[in-house]
Amino acid sequence: MNAPDKSASREAWILVGPTATGKTAVSCELARRLDAVVLSADSMLVYKGMDVGTAKPTPSELENVSIFGINLVPPSESFSTGRWLESAAAAFETGRDVIVAGGTGLYVNALINGINAPPATAAARSATAALFEIGGVEALRMRAEELAPGSVSTLDDPDNPRRLMRLVEKLMAGVVAPDAPQRLAGCGCPVAGLDFPAAALATRIEARILKMFEDGLLKEVAELRREYPGFSQTAGKGIGYAEAAAVLDGRIDYKEAIQMIAARTRRLAKRQRTWFRHQLDVEWVRGPENEHDVARAADDVMEVWKRHGKSKISTRGECS
Repeated sequence: MNAPDKSASREAWILVGPTATGKTAVSCELARRLDAVVLSADSMLVYKGMDVGTAKPTPSELENVSIFGINLVPPSESFSTGRWLESAAAAFETGRDVIVAGGTGLYVNALINGINAPPATAAARSATAALFEIGGVEALRMRAEELAPGSVSTLDDPDNPRRLMRLVEKLMAGVVAPDAPQRLAGCGCPVAGLDFPAAALATRIEARILKMFEDGLLKEVAELRREYPGFSQTAGKGIGYAEAAAVLDGRIDYKEAIQMIAARTRRLAKRQRTWFRHQLDVEWVRGPENEHDVARAADDVMEVWKRHGKSKISTRGECS
């Protein structure tokens, strides 16, 4: 077989949706059916050792499946969308079909449209850094909304200082129009999405959190802290990890941690759902109710893909 033409137009099957909707199990099932590889589009799965709290694929889910986009850097290291996009190219160099599965809208955006924003100037970086030092994340949010109302809602993690600073830098450069977020231009066809009604998803989220603690979340965080005394901002504020660290430090108890993780996860799911509904043309199907329902959900996703075909993607990136 000839090596894949890296200059050729690339395409992928895309599966999106909020957290805890079964994307990992369904994408792995589909990869086995299609002899495809999976590319994870999840900003927390890139961190090595952060397994339990991020619900990384289990050995049984990964049976006979190759997955890219996970375990890329240690938790102590910062990681950008541009770096993820560069790493994503490896999945397309396998010569096999690629299934992109995840809930990080910025990654999906970059994969579909590339990253075309120019690097921030030294002056812009200095200005946003000073703004953050004086007023914190709230000052960054206010500045972004002044420059482009609704722009903060395009972020899947609006509490992340680095992403807010980058957003303000882009807005200062005139990259994002001062209007409500616009739908992505590059996809060209509907993609498949998994979701549940809000109440059902909340129940799933609570069950997932309890399982994380049962599976050793506190032990995982304790071991990570010994190995990496300094976490990056993104890893350190990861949902579940910040709360587990607070339990270990005696600042909150186990029940408080569960409540806080559940609340943050529900807010994340709401933001993800809003982002995908505004930014992509998604044909939604119900996620799997349990492990015995994965095949049904995979069948439904396949029907969506059959109707609309693959999505054109780009791996043009900018490391920032």
